Amino acid sequence: MKKLAVGLVLLGGLGVILGVGLATGSVRSRQQETTFTGNVQQVWEDGLRLETSDRILRVDTWEVCGDNTVQYVAEGDIVTLTGEFEGNEFDAFSLTSANDEQVCR
Repeated sequence: MKKLAVGLVLLGGLGVILGVGLATGSVRSRQQETTFTGNVQQVWEDGLRLETSDRILRVDTWEVCGDNTVQYVAEGDIVTLTGEFEGNEFDAFSLTSANDEQVCR
């Protein structure tokens, strides 16, 4: 009986630790946000290629648009993206049009 009670306490503590870790992880990623404005060169179902004044970015827009990016963004559009880099790709958290309207939401 004691072993079972100790096991349940340990599992409960692990759940609290995991919950805190997940919350901290999401706060940390939002602190690394970066913003880019540029011209859309190419669009596909869940992403786009953005040309800024000094670089070209491959952008994952799935979090913002799902698989529907081509329904909301066209080549030649001027957009502003907020997000973070993951490897060689930029993960967008928000996508705003040139007239400052949210795109895809």
